[in-house]
Amino acid sequence: MKKYLLSLTALCFLPFMAFSQYKISGKVTDKLSETNLPYATISIENTHIVVLSNVNGAFEIRNVSEGTYKLKCTFIGYSTYLADIHVNKDVNQQIELEPSITLTDEFIVRATRSTDQTPIAQSIITKNEVQSMNLGQDLPFLINQTPSVVTTSDAGAGIGYTGIRIRGSDATRVNVTVNGIPINDSESHSMYWVDMPDIISSVENIQIQRGVGTSTNGAGAFGASINLQTNILNSERYAELSNAVGSFNSMKNTISFGTGLLPCKWAFDGRMSRIVSDGYIDRASSNLNSYYLSAGYYGKKDILKLIHFSGKEKTYQAWNGVPKDSLLTNRTFNSAGLYTGSDGQIKYYENETDNYQQDYFQIHYSHQFNRHFTFNAAGHLTNGKGYYEQYKQDDKFSKYDLPEVVVGNDTIDRTDIIRQLWLDNKFYGATYSLNYNSFANFSAIFGGAYNKYDGQHYGEIIWAEISKNIPAGFRYYNNLGYKTDLNNFIKINYQWRNINFFADMQHRRITYTFMGKAFVDNDIADVEQVAVFNFLNPKAGLTLQLNPQNSIYGFWGVANREPVRDDFTQSTSDSRPKAETLNNFEFGYKRNEKRYLLGANVFLMNYKNQLVLTGEINDVGDYTRKNIDGSYRAGLELEGNVIITKFLTWGVNLTYSQNKIKNYKEYYDVYDSNIDWIGTDSVLYENTNISFSPELIAGSIINIKPYKGFNIDLMSKYVGEQYIDNTSNKDRMLDAYLVNDIKLSYNCHIKFFKEAELTFLINNVLDQKYVSNAWVYNGIVNASAPVAIEDGYFPQAGRNYLIGLNLKF
Repeated sequence: MKKYLLSLTALCFLPFMAFSQYKISGKVTDKLSETNLPYATISIENTHIVVLSNVNGAFEIRNVSEGTYKLKCTFIGYSTYLADIHVNKDVNQQIELEPSITLTDEFIVRATRSTDQTPIAQSIITKNEVQSMNLGQDLPFLINQTPSVVTTSDAGAGIGYTGIRIRGSDATRVNVTVNGIPINDSESHSMYWVDMPDIISSVENIQIQRGVGTSTNGAGAFGASINLQTNILNSERYAELSNAVGSFNSMKNTISFGTGLLPCKWAFDGRMSRIVSDGYIDRASSNLNSYYLSAGYYGKKDILKLIHFSGKEKTYQAWNGVPKDSLLTNRTFNSAGLYTGSDGQIKYYENETDNYQQDYFQIHYSHQFNRHFTFNAAGHLTNGKGYYEQYKQDDKFSKYDLPEVVVGNDTIDRTDIIRQLWLDNKFYGATYSLNYNSFANFSAIFGGAYNKYDGQHYGEIIWAEISKNIPAGFRYYNNLGYKTDLNNFIKINYQWRNINFFADMQHRRITYTFMGKAFVDNDIADVEQVAVFNFLNPKAGLTLQLNPQNSIYGFWGVANREPVRDDFTQSTSDSRPKAETLNNFEFGYKRNEKRYLLGANVFLMNYKNQLVLTGEINDVGDYTRKNIDGSYRAGLELEGNVIITKFLTWGVNLTYSQNKIKNYKEYYDVYDSNIDWIGTDSVLYENTNISFSPELIAGSIINIKPYKGFNIDLMSKYVGEQYIDNTSNKDRMLDAYLVNDIKLSYNCHIKFFKEAELTFLINNVLDQKYVSNAWVYNGIVNASAPVAIEDGYFPQAGRNYLIGLNLKF
């Protein structure tokens, strides 16, 4: 399979012979002041040709064959330039850009994003690229075809709790921002896409930076960063109705609307969404509701934008996974809520659910002092509150710090209990940036943020079969967490001839305090700690423009990252782990031609004190992550897209990587033949693979346009073998899989509607049986080699369908 995929990909990167000697050249200037505009983006629509003007505003596009083309030029702060040009000889095209009558939304996210000249591995995904795919599945599944990405779904169908890994790094190591505002949970660093259902319907574009990337707000990126920009100004009013239905009783209903730019210079946008699904796994249902509202004032020198969006979810728990021995006999088995009734029959608690609502508030202000200086500021507040509910059969009173119950001569130490584990938190703060552009060869951004987190964790017993000594609403644990995050950064770009130099320095100071009682490993523990971290994160690189179509780049960056909440609560101040450090090196090559583009990126991510689970028990008796030395990721990422004919294009990407831990000691519980615990032991492993880090990941999209408005997309995703833990044990390995999807879409203009699009998506068309995620608890039984004591696997759905109709008014 590897040889086949490598050979297939290599075809995409074969260069094409030029079809002619004609070139388009010219200069980009400000129409009013006649000053040159450097680094404007010039492209030819429906081709892969994209070039930048040089420091003097000059540009050149080579190897253009005879024909008529639409030339496009964009530059921040200016109206888009479009012109039809006919090429039958060398063409000199002077481009005069008119300053925009309003400030544009791009200024809001400029400080936390990279540009085309930034020397990093990145991908931009536009709204149009995912719109027809948006049939209810969560955002990770809609960006699944981007390089180095692997996705998974607890419910097996991409709706509900979904996960994403980039370069093998899980969601806790992927920094996510919306309009530059951090979204990852401050304590766990996790990203829960289920809390923002259908956010993609309100997103204008997504930038994915792989590796450390440039400085942004929030926790350091240890695998990638994902920056979402919500809807920008739509000058015309609109309304849109989107509905989809599919397998597993899945359904999506979305209505969107906007006023366009009103005479008072205000614009208003809104969206309401509802997504439901039964899930592929038993009882893995999802009921998701969300809305988005924005109001923006667009002046010539100012933007004021108010944004509020909210997500509410109720999902039946499916995070236990399926035991390995059930994969062949009962692939959709879900143990969540299982108990034995008084009649001896197996039953399932109907409300074994996760319930959570998160409300987001943002206010953004941008002011342009003059053509060189722009200032941005934003304030934000995120309110989150919810719980998950569980039925626990025969639970010990002692686990909840409750006394045993004495009835007559009998002492009762267990009972059936229904409990709720609550999280009530607030995250709020402000961000800012001052942007300078000389419009010659120098630009700089000075920015930062001050954010605070207040979180309350508590558990309540809401019912007990034997409720004596249990007061109503009894809280068996309650603890508070407070975290402040102050960061400042400066980014500099300097252009010298055809070389762009980039430098970036960030300082982060984190103070984390928590106190109270926590429920750790099903036991009550007192937790009270204060931790302070100061991180300095430098980054630097350069881009060399060999000619208008070819460039190379190099990058070095450092990221530091504080431990997560569990690392603190499951340790004492004497045993808690150290912060992690990542040194990241990137080297790349890009080539843009009329009929094809390609890119190659070599990366090395070298970790110091990487935190991993080892099975070791710490000084408070809990399993916790430990710092290890000598771990790294190194690989090659390839991307290509070729326009084979007017009706046929092919995009492909491939990642080959080595992800290693040089020396890894795993600790195991030791049991006798009756599975009674008798002690611990350890095994030393050398040069093992980092868990969930496949050597080979590949994606392919073949787009066919048989006739106007009709598209056929053949999508393939290959994920190589990956290990569940860090031991490289073949018994704890997920098999490689190749999944193929087919999307058919037809877009037309019909009476009463501006546009109508019908989409039919067949996921996993070949009905591949595969598992995308798993967990395992290992032990040594009766002096054997380490074996799985408990495990959970997450099988994904076989062939399934979604059909959607999108109507624009």
